[in-house]
Amino acid sequence: MELTVLGCSGSYGGPKGGACSGYLVRSGDTNIWMDCGNGTFGHLQQHIDAEDLTAVVITHEHPDHCVDVYGLHVLTRYGLEREGLPVFAPDGLAEHLGQLVGGDWGDAFAWQPIDETERVNVGGIDLRFSRTDHPPPTYAVEASADGKRLIYTSDTGPGWDVSAFAPGADLVLSEATYEHGNKPAEIHLSAREAGLAAREAGARRLMLTHLWPRLDPYRAVAEGSEAYGDSVNLAAPHLVTQI
Repeated sequence: MELTVLGCSGSYGGPKGGACSGYLVRSGDTNIWMDCGNGTFGHLQQHIDAEDLTAVVITHEHPDHCVDVYGLHVLTRYGLEREGLPVFAPDGLAEHLGQLVGGDWGDAFAWQPIDETERVNVGGIDLRFSRTDHPPPTYAVEASADGKRLIYTSDTGPGWDVSAFAPGADLVLSEATYEHGNKPAEIHLSAREAGLAAREAGARRLMLTHLWPRLDPYRAVAEGSEAYGDSVNLAAPHLVTQI
C-alpha cells in the first residue's frame, strides 16, 4: 500500500505547495482519493489518470477538504462519461454540495454515506471510519491492505485520537494545525498532541499534515518528534510513501 500526498496545507492554500488536504492511497489496481481539497485534483492527475480512480472519500464538508470534487464531477460526467464512481462521504453531503450543481450530479457518482459501524471493502483496500472531534460531521479513515494499516485523522480536536482504531498502525497521517502554545481554536491538534496520540497508540510511524500555512514547519516537526519519541515526517505535495 502506498500513500501519495496531493496537498497538505491547513485550512487555506499556502504560498508554498498551495494545495489543501488530499491524498492518494494505492494498492495494486485500487486507487482511492481521500479528500478533495482545493488544488489537489490537478496534482492527482500528475500521478494517475482520473479514469483509473476506484473511489473517493470526503471526510467532511469544509472547502479545504472537498471543493475539487466539482472538477472531478465535470471530467467524470462530461469528459469520461463515466457513471457510478463510488464517493464515500458524511450523510447528507451529496445534497449539501449539490446546491452548486443545481442538485444534479447526474449519474457520475454513487454517493454512499459513511457508517462508522461498518467496514467497507474497496478493491483491495478495507476502509473503516471514526467520527472525530470537529464541528461538522467529520470522519477519520483507517485503510488496510497487504497486512498494512494507515490511519488518517482528517480534522480533529483533542477529544478524539487514533486510539479509536486498533493500536500499532504502520503509519498515522495526523493533522497538526497549530503550535502547542498557540492554539486559537480547540477544533484542531497541535503537533505535540499529534505526537502524543500516535505514541500512545503505538504507531510505527507518524507524518504531520494540515499545518497552518504561517506555522514554522521546522518547529512543528521538532515539537511532534519530541512528543512522539522519535523522528516524524512532514507531509509535502507529491511525497510518496510506502506504508
